[in-house]
Parts: sequence; C-alpha cells; structure tokens
Amino acid sequence: MIPNKIYVDELIKRALLEDINYIDLATDLLIDEDSQTQAEYIAKADGVVCGIDIACRVFELLDDDIRTDVYIHDGERVRKGDVIGVVSGRTRTVLKGERTSLNILQHMSGIATAAAEFAAACKGTKATVADTRKTLPGLRVLEKYAVTVGGGRNHRFNLSDAAMIKDNHIDAYGGIIPAVKALRSKIGHMNMIEVEVRSRDELNQAIEAGADVIMLDNMSVEEMAECVKITDGRAKLEASGGITLETIRDIAQTGVDIISSGALTHSAKAFDISLKIKKNR
Repeated sequence: MIPNKIYVDELIKRALLEDINYIDLATDLLIDEDSQTQAEYIAKADGVVCGIDIACRVFELLDDDIRTDVYIHDGERVRKGDVIGVVSGRTRTVLKGERTSLNILQHMSGIATAAAEFAAACKGTKATVADTRKTLPGLRVLEKYAVTVGGGRNHRFNLSDAAMIKDNHIDAYGGIIPAVKALRSKIGHMNMIEVEVRSRDELNQAIEAGADVIMLDNMSVEEMAECVKITDGRAKLEASGGITLETIRDIAQTGVDIISSGALTHSAKAFDISLKIKKNR
C-alpha cells in the first residue's frame, strides 16, 4: 500500500501552513536568500525507516529547486549513525521544512519499528499482526502504511470497510445471533461480519450465527487457547485488548489467526532521527 500522492501533498500543505503561517521569523530575518545548504537525515537509533519519501516531499512542495537523495528506503533497517538521505538547496527551505519533515519521518518510522518488533515476536506461528482504527485524526493512511512497512497488516480503514458488531452493538440490539442475522440480511455480499465476544458462551453464539471473524476481547491466554479449540476453524479468530510485546508471543502460540493492537499507532514511540546541516555555500 503506497499512500496516494494527492492525499500526502494535502496533508503536508496543512502541516506547513500550521507551522509557518506567514513567515518564519528566525529564518527569514537571519538567513540570506541566496544561501545554499546540504543537510543529512541521521538515524539516532536502530529500527525500520518509513516515510522518507514523504519527508523529502515536504521540501519539494516548499521549493521547486530543492534536491533530495534517499540512501535508505522504506522498510529497510537502519542503525544508529546511518545517513538515511540528504536534502540540498536553499538554506531557508531546509530550515522552514525541517520540523514538519522530521515529525512525519519520526512518527512513521516509530510505527514501522514497533510493527516489526510485534511481527518478529509472532514468527513461526500462524498469527499475523494488525492495526486498529485507533489512529490520530488525519494521519490514518500514513500510520496504516507504516504498519505494513513494518511487516504488519491493516484492519479496517473505516466503518465502511467491514461490519464489526462490538459489545455496545450487542447490548443495544439485544444479542449476537439476532444482530448477525439482521445484519446479514442487509449487508452486501462483498462485506464481512466480525463479532466481538467476551466469553465462551458469546463465542458459541457467534459461531452459530455464522460470523466471518470473531474477536476475542481481553481474554486470558488460557481462554484464547480454549476458544481456538472450540472454533475449530469455523471462523477466523482475532485476539485483541492489552497486547504488548511481552505478551504477544504467548498469544500467537494459542493458534489465533490475527492479533490486533491499537498501541501500534496510538502509542508508538517516535523514532529518533535528526536533520543536520552538513555544508553551507
């Protein structure tokens, strides 16, 4: 999944307008208009790079004459001290776009690195790692792209992608079986139905109702393993709720198909990257 260029450009423009507004008081009043610079993106930790082309696009939107060279691309591992890429051009342009560019690159690389750690912890099992809709407003596409770059998979992008019957739907409608039956009679043939369950009794109801995917919500490892046996392949099983790097391996070994984690996007630590001026001329 490669983010749509129109979406990316609009997002960058909004971020730049938020940051620069009218002028950059320090840059515009201190730096000569003809000053030229080279600046390097330098990794300050080990991890997975993501968003470097988008980060470079920030400068291209500010200045048609800017030049960017990328050495380490999305999905590639980087070690502390590695130079990811170089930006060359007007010093004013580099200074004005620096923060917006780094915000994007650090955030996306942090998510990709977290997703890679989760995916590595599941290696050798049937489980795949997925994100959720717990994303920052306006950044969902970039964040979900970063998850795939790190080796994870995407859950729903929005409420129109698939029907998920959650606990509040069940309580409001009056039960799993009638809710699934009513939804099945109205939903399109291309859409899947997922049901969130909180107990083995609800699991059996979801299986009986013919749910395509069943989410095991905040269950213990032992409960998940029992649910895998009960389901016996009659539906895809998704584990969710409180997933951490410390617990994900045990969860994957229960035999569930999917492990979804909101923490991949809403709690990923920004990856430490700097943009350092190398040379002025």
